Amino acid sequence: MINIEGIDHVVLRVVDLERMMRFYTEVLGARVEKKREAIGLYQLRVGNALIDLVPVESKLGRMGGAAPGREGRNVDHVCFRVRPWDGEAILDALRSHGIESEIVMRYGADGDGPSISLTDPEGNGLELKGPPWAPVPER
Repeated sequence: MINIEGIDHVVLRVVDLERMMRFYTEVLGARVEKKREAIGLYQLRVGNALIDLVPVESKLGRMGGAAPGREGRNVDHVCFRVRPWDGEAILDALRSHGIESEIVMRYGADGDGPSISLTDPEGNGLELKGPPWAPVPER
């Protein structure tokens, strides 16, 4: 069984980065935690989670297709924090539903840790995120 503890982070594709940064920091009280300008990733801390802003014209943003609107999606994926973390058991559970994936290391609200990406039946991106101290099995 997969035990979801909460949302680790949400990724929003944005048209106007400055406006969105101002809104999340000034209106909602988020603070800028990490910037990876070369790929277009701006991570904002909100409580124990992150909101990632990705400009649509950036390297990461272009991977999502058209700008948010009628023909493009705004939310790239939702990440769920999973505790306790047993990566192999999670992969086995996913395989039992015909879903193939792998464990990779990604940065999240708790720092670098194991992560599994998948999509729901309608193509929405999902990520299952383990704690930073969980080992990633060698393959």
